[in-house]
Amino acid sequence: MSEKRPSRSEFDSVDPAPPSSIQRVSELRVRICDEDEKMFQRMRALFALRNIGGEEAVEALAAAFNSQSALLKHEIAYVMGQMQDSHAVPFLIERLEDADEDVMVRHEAAEALGAIGDRTALSTLEKFVNDDEIVVAESCEVALDLLEWVASKNLEYVN
Repeated sequence: MSEKRPSRSEFDSVDPAPPSSIQRVSELRVRICDEDEKMFQRMRALFALRNIGGEEAVEALAAAFNSQSALLKHEIAYVMGQMQDSHAVPFLIERLEDADEDVMVRHEAAEALGAIGDRTALSTLEKFVNDDEIVVAESCEVALDLLEWVASKNLEYVN
């Protein structure tokens, strides 16, 4: 008997949950922000929002940064990096700058900022490249290089 494996997303990743079939951002926002909802269902909402994309979806994801779950917030930062939408930059900067935030979330916010390639994140990443949390510092170092690489690829594409 063969098991059905999760399929790859359009973002070339195997996600820990399939995206929800719900397509209304407002409904997905309620689900991802609901602390009483099962994590699997919240993850399904997360991946559906990523797949929908756009500013409204980014804002719905960002609203869930108020969650008590570091795992969920880490995944939110990760998918924001996948989306490469500059609208996510201020939300990710806020997570990175919050010293009380879980280190896993801060590290992923840094890497997502690099993946987006928006140079408005440059000074923030430079500020935290010497963070007391080595994981955050190293993530900022990687993110700075990634940001430059993504930005240079975007310039090549535009030319």
